Amino acid sequence: MHEPPSPASWRIALPHTTAAVPVARALVRTALTDIESSADTDTAELLTAELVANAVEHTAGQDPIELVIELLPTGCQVEVHDSNPLPPGDLTDPTAGEPDPWQEHGRGLLLIRTLSSSCGHRATESGKAVWFTLPGTHRH
Repeated sequence: MHEPPSPASWRIALPHTTAAVPVARALVRTALTDIESSADTDTAELLTAELVANAVEHTAGQDPIELVIELLPTGCQVEVHDSNPLPPGDLTDPTAGEPDPWQEHGRGLLLIRTLSSSCGHRATESGKAVWFTLPGTHRH
């Protein structure tokens, strides 16, 4: 029995359009199944959709958005790369105040902060990567 390469990962370029959001959701579900991650796929789908929607909305131009899904020993990490170097709002700043739940904007990053085990962003050569990690759950 051979060991799979570690960490298992998927890297997919998505079009710079809102159509990328449902595609990203499906890809995350498929990838987590493929790499046998024990992370919660529903949560991963939801948070990935938020990150991709933010990247499409807040990045000018038509540069593709890249989705990276990695298997971690303790769960999974999902990154969304875009060409805008500006950091994503209040992703890592809980003191920014709670968004109004009736407002359309501002809830996505709160969701990511609340539902992920950790999240953040980093600069890349072509812009930035925004990421979150999810813990694995024990399957019965």
